[in-house]
Amino acid sequence: MNKKFLKFEIDLDFVLIAVTTSLKDYRICYLINKCLNFDFVKTEDLAVDIHPGAAPSYFSFYTYNWEASETDFFFIGNKGTDGYLIPEMKKADYFLMIKNYIDDKDLENIISGLNRISEIVAAVKIDPKKIKSRENLLF
Repeated sequence: MNKKFLKFEIDLDFVLIAVTTSLKDYRICYLINKCLNFDFVKTEDLAVDIHPGAAPSYFSFYTYNWEASETDFFFIGNKGTDGYLIPEMKKADYFLMIKNYIDDKDLENIISGLNRISEIVAAVKIDPKKIKSRENLLF
């Protein structure tokens, strides 16, 4: 009998930036809005099933959209009600996820702009394919 195996690969079509800071989510979003001319808006917390069978964990969630290029920005807290969104990156306090198209120059400008904010310790681009719990970022 022939066996066929189905390979399933998650489509990770987004850019991920890890942000380390000691500020609360609303305060850092205010500074990002002010310094980068963004307009992050608080939305309903992101519910993620981290532990199968248990109640979902909730993470702070902000959204912003560049209408000209249809680029979506999501600012997500890494520490939630019941653990971390990405447990292997406990030093990252927040993640900035960029979906749809963004060119390299704009991405460099965003990362350097984040690093210019004195309250941010570090803002670093992360390859989502190297994260073990990357399925937590699919929504």
